[in-house]
Amino acid sequence: MPIAEIIEDRSLPHKTSFFDLTGKTVLVTGGGTGLGLAITKAMAHAGAKVLITGRRADVLENACRELGESVSYRVFDLTQLDRIPAFVEEISHDFPPIDVLVNNAGINLKKDILDVTVEEFETVVRVNQTAVFTLTREVARKMQERRQGCILLISSMAAKYGIPKVVAYTAAKSAIEGMTRSMAVDLSPRGIRVNCIAPGFIETAMSARALNNDPERKNRVLGRTPMGYLGQPEDVGLAAVYLASDAARYVTGVVLPVDGGNSIGF
Repeated sequence: MPIAEIIEDRSLPHKTSFFDLTGKTVLVTGGGTGLGLAITKAMAHAGAKVLITGRRADVLENACRELGESVSYRVFDLTQLDRIPAFVEEISHDFPPIDVLVNNAGINLKKDILDVTVEEFETVVRVNQTAVFTLTREVARKMQERRQGCILLISSMAAKYGIPKVVAYTAAKSAIEGMTRSMAVDLSPRGIRVNCIAPGFIETAMSARALNNDPERKNRVLGRTPMGYLGQPEDVGLAAVYLASDAARYVTGVVLPVDGGNSIGF
């Protein structure tokens, strides 16, 4: 193919904004609370139709009520790995094809390493890593049929440096970053981009309580954050919109810290 035709094929779409997600369908796991809710809000604000999942119907209903008709929900427990293929088939039948998958759902365990049981370790890995792989695999099978799609994973500062008493969470999130690169290599030739967001210390109700009750830790967090303040949930949401949009059409396999420079601070 002549180079002029290749350039024409890859020309930017005619849009008023390359961050516009109008016409896209987004699936956000754990999309009813915390960072998942912030991502859901940002995606909906950018024009997408968003399907959120989680284990608690009341939480999902409240999110849909708050955000309006652009957001729908399905109750699903991602720990039921053997049911994930059927779940993806179900939503593929009931909703438009998924353009963007955001693997946000996760759990944490704060416990001294010598007290962590094998069962506890495996539970954290099952939710934060194995379920992410399984859901991504099934959604990617659908995406490759149309040779387009975007998959986002969520990492953590725990994958950047040692944080005490979170060995299982650290193991899973470190794996998420490696999986991002491996999946990007496997799936990008099939038209599917795979990227990851690594949130820093974000100001949520949970983190505010933890840091306000531990001034020494709060000072340590802010002291190594060059920007000098905690991030807001919408900062993570906006990063997700960027990675899902045409503005990032040539971006795959990256782990994007949204952390005010915390991961490079000293």
